[in-house]
Amino acid sequence: MTQGPVLIDLEGEPAETPSSAPPVPELEEAPSGQAMQTLAALGARRPSRLGRFFWSSLVALIGFAASVAAWDLVTGLLARNAVIGTAALVLLAAVLLALAMIGLRELSAFARLRRIDTVQKAGAAALVSGDLGQARQVVARLERLYAARDELRWGRERLAERQGDMFDADGLLGLAEAELLAPLDAAARREVEGAARQVATVTALVPLALADLFAALSANLRMIRRIAEIYGGRSGTLGSWRITRAVLTHLVATGAVAVGDDMIEPLIGGGLVGKVSRRFGEGLVNGALTARVGVAAIEVCRPLPFVRAKRPSASRLVQRSLTGLFSKGAA
Repeated sequence: MTQGPVLIDLEGEPAETPSSAPPVPELEEAPSGQAMQTLAALGARRPSRLGRFFWSSLVALIGFAASVAAWDLVTGLLARNAVIGTAALVLLAAVLLALAMIGLRELSAFARLRRIDTVQKAGAAALVSGDLGQARQVVARLERLYAARDELRWGRERLAERQGDMFDADGLLGLAEAELLAPLDAAARREVEGAARQVATVTALVPLALADLFAALSANLRMIRRIAEIYGGRSGTLGSWRITRAVLTHLVATGAVAVGDDMIEPLIGGGLVGKVSRRFGEGLVNGALTARVGVAAIEVCRPLPFVRAKRPSASRLVQRSLTGLFSKGAA
C-alpha cells in the first residue's frame, strides 16, 4: 500500500531559512600585499655581524682559491708550452683589466651618489637658513651635475638667464627645480606608474607560486635603478643595492609598507578590496606598495628637496597606473 509524505511538526524554534541564516564567514583574509611586505622586510633587514663576517670570509676564500688556481694554470701552461702559456697569461690579464674597470665604475658610481647626497643636504640647509649665497652654490652644483645631459640644455639656458632676477633662496631653488628637475620628475613618475602596473598585473593574472614575489622583486629593483639613473646617472650594481636598502629601510621605519582600503578607494570604491578575487586584490595592494617604494626612491635620489613642486602622491600614482585594471580584470 502506497503512503504519501509524512509531515512531522517540530516543537520549539522554527528551522533556519536562507533569509534568516547567518552570513557565511569570510574564508580568506583581506589582501595585504604579502609579496611586497616580504620584499620590504628582507631588503631592510640588516645582517648580523656574524653573518657579515661569514660572507666576507667566504668571498675572500673563494677569491684566494680562484687566484691560486689561475696562477697554477698559467705557470703550468708556460712550463709545458710557451705559446699556450702566453695566451693564458694574456687572457688572465684581460680578465683582471675587466675587473679593474668594473671596480672603477662602481667607485665612480658611489662618488656620484655622494655628490647627489651632498647637494641634497646643502639644498635643505639653504631652504632652512634662507641664505641666498648658499642657494647659489647649490644651483651651481646642480648645473655641474647635469652639464652633460643634452635633454636639460634648454632648462640650463633658461636657468642661466633668469637666476640673476632671484633675490631669495626659495625663489632661486624653486627656479632651479622648475627648469632642471621638472622633466626628471615626470620621467621618474612614469617609471613608478609602469612598475606598479606590471606588479599588479603579474600578481593578478599569473597563478604560480612565488610569481608575485619574483615580479615584485625584479620590477622594484629595476624601478629604483631607473630612478637613480634619471636623477644622477648610472649608479652601478653596488650603488643600486645601496639605494634599494636605503629606500626599503625608510619604508619599514615609517610604516609605509602597510596599505589600507583608503589608498585604492579611487580605483574600485571603498570597502571592496576584500570582496574581489583574492589574486586581483593582492595585485592591487602590491601595485599600491610598489608606488610607495617609487615615491620613497624619488625622495632619496632627487638632488633637491621639494621646494615649489608638489611631492608625488602614492595614491595618485596608483590611480593613474591602475585605473581600468579593475574593470578589465573583473570582466
